[in-house]
Amino acid sequence: MTAPQRTWAGTTLTDRRATRRRQLIEAGLELLGSHGTSAVSVRAVCRTAKLTERYFYESFDDRDALLLAVYDQVAQQAHEALVAAVANAPDDVTELVRAAVTSFVELIIDDPRKGRVLLLAPLTDPALIRRGSELLPSFTTLIHDQLPASIDGTDRRLSAVGVTGALTNLFTGYLNGTLDVPRERLVEHCVQLLLDAARA
Repeated sequence: MTAPQRTWAGTTLTDRRATRRRQLIEAGLELLGSHGTSAVSVRAVCRTAKLTERYFYESFDDRDALLLAVYDQVAQQAHEALVAAVANAPDDVTELVRAAVTSFVELIIDDPRKGRVLLLAPLTDPALIRRGSELLPSFTTLIHDQLPASIDGTDRRLSAVGVTGALTNLFTGYLNGTLDVPRERLVEHCVQLLLDAARA
């Protein structure tokens, strides 16, 4: 039988560790999403989180482990936002597509830190290059599963991969400043891109 944990100020050791871990991940998100990979060091993260390095190593083996945790959290939020948008959308393909695009935009453009972590950081930080490649197929699957089943299987897969690549490049360009268009125009273009694939 496990002994009950002692509490301090009304919280257990497990709770306090979880809180410190969240603080470190939030600090990593702020540094990585606002200033890029070069700004993320163990010392900078601890300073931003207002924690000592002892507490950093309580949760993470090294800087790369923190970066992966930050990336995984944002990727999970993006995946959950898309799944929820599709599940709650009206039974109309146009409304479904618009709901999905809007939910993604609200996550990664309205909070551009998250967009930079998800789409820009894997282009430059070795710790995230592989993880980004590993997670991309899950977003492709989301698009694939929403395309009409009447589409030939091979065409369906090709369309899903092609649309995912196009959307990734569009959002990457918008976030890094090479695609200078109004937010609303970007949303409409992405909606149309997905509708064209669904109606192919």
